[in-house]
Order: sequence, then structure tokens, then C-alpha cells
Amino acid sequence: MRSKARKVAIVGVGHVGSSCAYSLINQSICDEIMLIGRSQDRAYAQALDLSHCMDFIPSRTRIYTGTCDDCSDIDIVILSAGVTSKSNNRLGVLDSAYEIHKPLVEQIMASGFNGIFLAASNPVDLVTYMVWRISGLPRNQVLGTGTSIDSSRLKTLLSEYFPVDPRSVQGYVLGEHGDSQFPVWSHVSVGGKPILDILAQHPKRFCHLDLDDIALKTKNAGWEIYSRKGATSFGIGNALAYITRSILNDDHRIIAVSAILDGEYSQSDVCAGVPAVITRQGIHELVELNLTTKEKEQFNYSCSVIREATGRLPL
Repeated sequence: MRSKARKVAIVGVGHVGSSCAYSLINQSICDEIMLIGRSQDRAYAQALDLSHCMDFIPSRTRIYTGTCDDCSDIDIVILSAGVTSKSNNRLGVLDSAYEIHKPLVEQIMASGFNGIFLAASNPVDLVTYMVWRISGLPRNQVLGTGTSIDSSRLKTLLSEYFPVDPRSVQGYVLGEHGDSQFPVWSHVSVGGKPILDILAQHPKRFCHLDLDDIALKTKNAGWEIYSRKGATSFGIGNALAYITRSILNDDHRIIAVSAILDGEYSQSDVCAGVPAVITRQGIHELVELNLTTKEKEQFNYSCSVIREATGRLPL
């Protein structure tokens, strides 16, 4: 019988943080959720509103407010605080992200926290890197949502073309969660069959399918949502819950996340979206896909974009 409560703290209770909390509660992923917000009133209101879900779900999750000083026994701290980018280039909010996260991470670490940081704030690859550097934690304990949401968007788009359930599509988007991301077409499959083989064998049936156009739509999906309703929330909130569940349940599930590279894909001291085995220790292992020459060039370019931006941080 499990005796230790599984505790999650969410820093930032706006669209993303509240959607994440809602997903965690409805899926009964953890036992306790502590909300930390810039405004105590807003955090309290979100906690109170979420607590009113309990009569309609299978199990109870204790939800309350707190501060960064209360994180000593927290298993996972989810970082969703930040300024929303006004354009499709998430790197534009880098300076604000650093100003917000540096004191937050320092205060959380001062509490005695030794759990796992899971970042969602943009630019997520840069935020994950700065959290790793500021916290001093091992790289396996610091990860970001990265290209998990982009990989999901890719699968959803492809499922509409074939058509199949999105969960029958396998594949990843790698690199930056941003403009330089790219789908790894050499490893995308539908029901286990490589998509490139499907297109080669059925040119007439799938002549309408343009891989470059799908890659562009995948990259721009977040902006398509933001430009119409002012924020993305449900998809990324569920991605956070999915990763959190994989950590707490020690699932060993492979998810494309922001991870610190240390020789993998011939890259070091940079954070980018790659497939990783997620366990109770955070990142157990990074999965190195065999990329084509073009894909290697795309990944190297994406890392160079991230690395250039990282160089602007006062770390």
C-alpha cells in the first residue's frame, strides 16, 4: 500500500497552469496540488474553483495554495509562469522569462526542494536550460514540455489525412519548440508502417498530402490558436499532465521533451526537444534516432538557434 502522497506544485495559475491542474484532477494523477501564483487571490480562487470538481470525479485530490518556500517535500514543480509571446517567435520573451524564473527557482531550491522541475513556460527550451543551470540539479531532474505538444499536433494532422486515430500515428517533432523545429519523417509511421513507404506505394491515393505543408501547419498550430483566442491551454495542460503521470507512475514512457544534451545527437550544453524515457527519476535515458543527412542538418541548425539565444542569458 502506497503511503507517501504524490505532491505537485504548479507555479503560475493562468491559462496553462489552471488547465494543467484541471487535467491532473480529472485523471487522478496525484494526491496533492499546490498552486503558487503572483496573485494570492487568483491562486486561491483557482484552488477553490478546482476543489468544486471533487464530487464529480472518481477520486479526491487535495488542492491548496502556497509559496515557493513550501516546496521542500514536493515531487514535481511545474513551471507555467511567464509572459505570452505576441508573435510566433517564442524567443522574443527570453529576457522576461529569465527575470521571472531566476528568483523563483532560487527560492524553490532554498526551500530544500530536490524533486523534478517540469517547465512549460516559453521559450521552453531556454527556460529548461536556465532552470538546470540556476538550480544546480542533475540534468535528469530538469525537463520541459519541449516538442511533446508539437509531436501531438503532427499526429493529429496526419490522422485527418489518412484517416486514423491519432494514437495510431507514431513519430516525433525534434529540436526547438519554435520556428526551427522539424518532423522526423524518416521515423513517422502509421500503424507501424513508415509514412514514406505509404506515400511511395499509394501515390494517387495520397497525392494531396504535402509533407512540407504539414510540417508548416504543425509549427504554426500554436499561433493559429493564440491569434484567435489569445492563449493555448488545453493541449499543453494535458501534455503536462501526461508527463507528470509518466514520472509519478515510473512509466518508462518515451516522450519528446526538452532535455539537456550531453553528447547525444553530437550536441552538448544545449537543451532541445528529443525523445526521452520518462521515469520516477525524470529523464532515465535519451533516445537517439538514426537521422538522415538532411534531418541531422535540421537538428544541428535548430540547436544552433537555441544555443545562440542561450548565449544571451547571464548565466
